[in-house]
Amino acid sequence: MATWPNATVKLFGLAAAAIIATGGSFAQTPCAHPVFDSFEVATVKLTPPEWTGGRFIRMQTAHRFLAKNHALRTLIAAAYNLSPQAIAGGPAWVDSDHYDILAETPCEVRPNLDQQMSMLRRLIVERFKLTFHREQKELSIYALTVAKGGSKLKASTLSPDASPEGPPPLVFLVTLPILHMPGRYATMGEFASVLQRAALDRPVVDETGLSGRYDFDLEFAVDETLFDGALGRATDDVSKPGLFAAVQEQLGLKLEPTRGSVETLVIDGVERPSGN
Repeated sequence: MATWPNATVKLFGLAAAAIIATGGSFAQTPCAHPVFDSFEVATVKLTPPEWTGGRFIRMQTAHRFLAKNHALRTLIAAAYNLSPQAIAGGPAWVDSDHYDILAETPCEVRPNLDQQMSMLRRLIVERFKLTFHREQKELSIYALTVAKGGSKLKASTLSPDASPEGPPPLVFLVTLPILHMPGRYATMGEFASVLQRAALDRPVVDETGLSGRYDFDLEFAVDETLFDGALGRATDDVSKPGLFAAVQEQLGLKLEPTRGSVETLVIDGVERPSGN
């Protein structure tokens, strides 16, 4: 596990996606009714060993998708909206090799999150020759619920079409020893998804019953139980609460440890992409 620098770093758990062009620009195909079934072009390369900018997936522009510094297991987790702990099987390199994906989406219309992840799923299957099956298993989970006293969330005032890139991605901003998540135009399902894929060590199931989109700011102190211990331990003089207390105090929600039936993905076959 990489050691993160003590500086502002973006950890993007939510798959939103974009690509950095390495040179030149791509002409977009006009489409009246675009079908986002695959990326127009995409490269998959090993992350340079000197990279220290964290791990993320996001739309960099309306048409450019970038995934940076992801192991195949965390790419699968993003693409199939699973906790990495709900993905079983595969050789050791599924976790040890880290990849960058640079891709261009078709047409002049920005794909939504589901469309981005659909294209990512197809790319993973094609480039990594991924085959798998699904199983329901009883696992340790966190249930995301509304705390006693009610939710403190406020309905989003953001327009999804305010910019070509769409709403800002739901991410963790790290300035050790404090983490900040500026949630904008976010659903509780998306919030649970980011928590389970980036911060916590088990699946997170949204049981809030809240169906809207919300704006919020969550701030909490880091500790060794988050991000697989990659960010270390909070100092003794931290003024912010930990994640679980912050979720309750600032958002009016609770993360309750329990057990539940979760759909898991079992890797049957996979290959390193050619050229790596």
